[in-house]
Order: sequence, then C-alpha cells, then structure tokens
Amino acid sequence: MEPPSVPWQGLLLTVSLLTFWNPPAAAQVSVESVPLNAVEGKHVLLLVHNVLQDPYGYSWYKGDRVGNSYRIVSYIVGTQKNSTGPAYSGRETIYPNGSLLFQNVTLNDTGYYTLQVINANLENEEVTALLRVYAELPKPSITSNSSSPVEDEDSVALTCEPETQDTTYLWWKDGQRLQDSDRLVMSLDNRTLILLNITRNDTGSYQCENWNPVSGSRSDPVNLNVLYGPDVPTISPPDSYYRPGANLNLTCHAASNPPAQYSWLINGSLQPPTQELFIPNVTVNNSGSYACVAHNSATGRNRTTVKNITVS
Repeated sequence: MEPPSVPWQGLLLTVSLLTFWNPPAAAQVSVESVPLNAVEGKHVLLLVHNVLQDPYGYSWYKGDRVGNSYRIVSYIVGTQKNSTGPAYSGRETIYPNGSLLFQNVTLNDTGYYTLQVINANLENEEVTALLRVYAELPKPSITSNSSSPVEDEDSVALTCEPETQDTTYLWWKDGQRLQDSDRLVMSLDNRTLILLNITRNDTGSYQCENWNPVSGSRSDPVNLNVLYGPDVPTISPPDSYYRPGANLNLTCHAASNPPAQYSWLINGSLQPPTQELFIPNVTVNNSGSYACVAHNSATGRNRTTVKNITVS
C-alpha cells in the first residue's frame, strides 16, 4: 500500500511555476513538504510559498536554528550562485524560489529544517518545516511459540515480524480485528499477541498487519489448531430398557481435537475398540453396565460415561 509519489517532472514543474508566482504582500513565507510523508529512497521537496518580491537570497539549515555549522546550502538570487555548507550531503538541490529538493531520502533525514530568507535590505525572515521520512514496510510474517497448544494448559505468543520503527501493528482473527481482553494481551507496541489459558474458541486463522503513513500490508494467515478434549462422552440412543430379541446398537461421541478413540467395557470386560457397539438379539444376560471410554492421544486425556442396560 504505497501512497502516490510525486513524479520528478512534477516537482520541477511545481518549482518552475512558483518561481514566477508573486503572492500578496501581506502573506508570510511558509514551507510545505511534498509529499507530506516521504518514502525512504524517494525524492521529497520542501516547497516554499509566499516568496518575497526581489529577495536577496536564501539559506537552508538542518534543525530548528540558524548557524553556519548547520547550513546546508545558500542561494544568491542576483548572481544565481549557490554555496554549500557543512550540513550538505550532496543530495540537496536549491531552486531560485528557495525550495529545497532532497534526493534518495533516508530515515536519518527526518527532522526539522529552517529556511532563512534575506530581503533586499538584508533583513532576515525565518521559517521552520518538518520533514518526515518513513520506510516502505515489507510484508509481515507471524512467528509462534506453539501452533498446536493444549486447551487449559498452554498460552500462545504470536509475534509480527520484522520489527520496524514508527510502525503500527494490528491483529486479526478470521477477518475480525482483535482487541485486548482478559485473556488476550498485547505488548506495548502491539507487535506480540499473547493468548492466555488457550481454549478451543481460539482456534482460527490469525493475521498481523504493519502500517505506517506510507505503506502497510497483512501477513499470510497462520492457523492456530487448539488441541482439546475429550469432553465427557454421550451414549445414544437414550433408551435403557430392551426386550429380549431386540438389537442393541449404542454409539459413543465426545467433542475432541484430534477426534477421540473409543473403547467399551461391558460389566468391566474390555471390548475391541469401536465407536459403535452392536449386539444383535439380546437376552437377559446382556443386562449390565456399558462404559464408553474416550481417549485423546494428543492431550493424553480420557473421559468415561457409564450407561446401565436392562433386558427384560
């Protein structure tokens, strides 16, 4: 997401037009940064407005004060000559209307710049402008301390990479913006998202976004797979009484990630592993307790439900 840049030809045209523009006498000299927020490595113009009629010359200084050690460049209108000072980097160009062009700006160019306008009576007028330079941010990515945490055991820290200065970080889950909550904590710069006491509801697709005034983008999704369960299993159907000769068909289910493995105990006797227990043509000898055991191999947890069956 890059803001529109000012074409080189456009900067020159702007300077050219302003060179011949005479503002009202009452207007004060002002300076505008074009663009307002500069992209590292691009060009930016400190554009001077309301230039005095027939000025003697201009001087630009790095910082908010005037002094020879801070001088970048000076321009004498009558001779059309310029001279550079100690703060000149080789990337600055001054124009006849006093505007100052920076080429290939760096983050270190961020700061205040002072223009000194000298009139024909050698009287000075000074104005200070702020130049802001921002990096064009790379597409972010997410690192995690765990991609498959266990419910009620683990906390998860997601970090948006890389770390860059003057950057705003935002977080999204399944396309919805995330905010701080009792279990969701963000670092002071929002770059790290911490999910405390993870639950199954935290399962989903997470993205981070980096943003500054000149660029921004979202990361590729990172899927968080929360391991949980098994919950207490349920046995269906709910019937507990059967007639002799009927078929007994019991199904066990427990919420679990990954899916649970099931086994049955009939009156304490372990049966072959299965989720569905089928006994045809029951007799009174099939009466007793039927226990379903659900096991999650990832969490190491077991849950059991017992159902009493009567055949009469």
